[in-house]
Amino acid sequence: MGTVTPFPLPRGAPTQIGFERLELNRILDLYGRMVAAGHWRDYAIQLGHDAAVFAAFRRAAERPEFRIEKRPALRNRQGMWSLIGEHDGVLKRGHELGPVLAPVERRLMKIVEG
Repeated sequence: MGTVTPFPLPRGAPTQIGFERLELNRILDLYGRMVAAGHWRDYAIQLGHDAAVFAAFRRAAERPEFRIEKRPALRNRQGMWSLIGEHDGVLKRGHELGPVLAPVERRLMKIVEG
């Protein structure tokens, strides 16, 4: 009764990439502050076989202003985290989430000050 049997997966089957609790807390904290500043109004999360993506929108009917992507396959190269702008340009890449979110944090400071 106390034995847990793992669900069998076919060999070589890719697993779904997702955000860990601390990563998602950090991203949602930034999102909440941007909502409170009146800048963002919607978000979307996409969990796939290659990447997990958090997209933040100014309005629901347009392209995301920023996408935060986690691609573990790039962990040993340029880093698994990337910040992608509205026009699909990579704004920042890195091995840690904090420095990748720094440009958005600076933007939040400008919004709050001005």
